[in-house]
Amino acid sequence: MILDKTISEGAITLLKKLISIPSLSRQEEQTAYAIEEFFRERNIPFSRHLNNVWARNQFFDKEKPTILLNSHHDTVKPNASYTKDPFVPILEGDKLFGLGSNDAGGPLVSLMAAFEYFFYKSDLKFNLILAATAEEEISGKNGIEALLPKLPDIAFGIVGEPTSMDLSVAEKGLLVLDCKVKGKPGHAAREEGENAIYKAMTDMEWFRTFRFPKKSATLGEMKMSLTVIQAGAQHNVVPDECNFTVDVRVTDAYSLEETIEIIKKNVSCEVMPRSIRLNSSGISKKHVLVKTAGKLGFKTYGSPTLSDQALMPFETVKLGPGESSRSHSADEYILLSEIKNGVSKYIVLLESINNNY
Repeated sequence: MILDKTISEGAITLLKKLISIPSLSRQEEQTAYAIEEFFRERNIPFSRHLNNVWARNQFFDKEKPTILLNSHHDTVKPNASYTKDPFVPILEGDKLFGLGSNDAGGPLVSLMAAFEYFFYKSDLKFNLILAATAEEEISGKNGIEALLPKLPDIAFGIVGEPTSMDLSVAEKGLLVLDCKVKGKPGHAAREEGENAIYKAMTDMEWFRTFRFPKKSATLGEMKMSLTVIQAGAQHNVVPDECNFTVDVRVTDAYSLEETIEIIKKNVSCEVMPRSIRLNSSGISKKHVLVKTAGKLGFKTYGSPTLSDQALMPFETVKLGPGESSRSHSADEYILLSEIKNGVSKYIVLLESINNNY
């Protein structure tokens, strides 16, 4: 489609500004102000709760269904392998470098540009809410989870994350399990004590080899990974405690509660989930969004990575410019052409949904 280039240029200008403002999770105050300024310059009324900024289209009608357009403006910490200043937007050809450029600055500003395009349209069959939210990278409670109760009922959502503009129709949830094994201390030189490490090894092997019987049609198998282990204090003492952490990526074949129950039945260690908030998510193949995207040629897939979809109690998809493989990488970047394409495709998709509603 032919799009007024000022819309995409405005998105790129905003992205450069966001890159230049450090916005680690729980420290997003200044990027929230920058997003407010974007709306203010365009005479778009907005609201703010904590570091979450949101706006709704001018002709909002409570009788119409509401679509949420959401992405986040917090970032992870830059890793030690950066060779460029992570807080300076550096343009080299088509590449825009900077922390958060790909995850998820590019998707966020592209959604904001699409929202701007639709803001004044009076013929929409749905409402639009754009929410730029905080604390996504840590699944914090002061991000989208804190904002949702303040929003009208949402029919479905589009979550902006780098997906190469392919449509993620399902996403794995997350369980982080802290496991504890108790033994008895003793001198390492004698046959004394009960070694907690040896006891833990049996459970660790179960986590490594167990396969959940049910497989998701869109997300495949569940994935369990042992990621942290702590035991012992000195070489000559049999350790009486071993603690380890397991990362569990949960599909829609099991609820988080069912997953925990299965695990507890099969291991002897104490199992303590850090949270049961981060559910798997997705959308029906028959949904108007999925059917419309299919007709437009969008590719679909199931995503193994977590986003704020996990905290949304309604149907969602994940869709945005950029590539997931660049997220959290050194010298993170996004292509300007990807942003322009993202803005265009968001608009085409929403216009087509409006025609098919």
